[in-house]
Amino acid sequence: MAKAILLLSGGLDSTLAGKLLLELGFEVEAVNFVSQFCRCTPKSFSCSAAQTAAKQLDIPLKVFAKGEDYFELVKKPRFGRGRGVNPCIDCRIYTFRRAGEYMREIGADFIATGEVLGQRPMSQRKHTMMLIEKESGLEGFIVRPLCAHLLPPSIPEQKGVIDRDKLKSIQGRNRRPQFRLAEELGLKDYLCPSGGCQLTDVEFAARFKDMLEYEPDADLNSARLLSYGRHFRLPGGAKIVVGRNEPENLEIERLVNDDDVLLEPIDIPGPSVLCRGAKSPESLKTAAALLVSYTKSNTADVEVTKGPNSIQNTVIKNVAPPDKTRIEEWRVIAGRTKSKNK
Repeated sequence: MAKAILLLSGGLDSTLAGKLLLELGFEVEAVNFVSQFCRCTPKSFSCSAAQTAAKQLDIPLKVFAKGEDYFELVKKPRFGRGRGVNPCIDCRIYTFRRAGEYMREIGADFIATGEVLGQRPMSQRKHTMMLIEKESGLEGFIVRPLCAHLLPPSIPEQKGVIDRDKLKSIQGRNRRPQFRLAEELGLKDYLCPSGGCQLTDVEFAARFKDMLEYEPDADLNSARLLSYGRHFRLPGGAKIVVGRNEPENLEIERLVNDDDVLLEPIDIPGPSVLCRGAKSPESLKTAAALLVSYTKSNTADVEVTKGPNSIQNTVIKNVAPPDKTRIEEWRVIAGRTKSKNK
């Protein structure tokens, strides 16, 4: 029995692809790739949608984490970005390469996906799909059951390993053909997740671009920090992150580096504030003022609870919030162009 490695997101299309292959008699094992930028994986390296789909299909699922090598790719993609900072083509090449390594490792015959020609403007055009195959080293070994008739036959199809006549010719963004196919195949409980990648979000993209400009050596810690708090960039280049609630405060505290400074209010409720690159007393005072602006007090004492030994446990007294206009000038948001030279 031939074996397929199914790239399973947990959405309807990849679930349909898996169901079709099972109906055709193939052994199917699913793989799912997660990264720091997956909205479905904020707490752990697992994707609940993929787990649900794998359970419904009754197939094994192996989850792979995208690490530092993937983050470096996101910082400097070869094939450009989408409307946000999403490097969809480079991401797809990376995913296929990793899946191909696993395919060869376990002796599977081909990779299968739920891709639909023309559904996504960047990564699911015919030319781009062929480019991704070539760049990933899997030319001819990717089977796309939902749109196979619209593409050149894969090697498994050419060799008769898989009956091409049993595959589909779905294309475009209209979902009705998939819904009909799901009904035909008896799939009743399925997910249609959307917006699963933070890199497509315009506000997250603004933070990411700001990070790239001011922190060229940013690592995964820097990337994780982008998901939490309110972000500000001071004129001298210091980055200030202000927690919005208690869970975010805890996450921000966990992400403090040795060179960072953590500020907390004394004797009043308020946010934790992380200062990265705040090398001057003025920057710390400004960060403390931002902290106070998110309390209910007109003035407050602020303590350095984590930081270099020279300032550890320092108390900045009688801090008042800055002018609201200045706060908005420092805020990192979409549509605002900043320069580290200003």
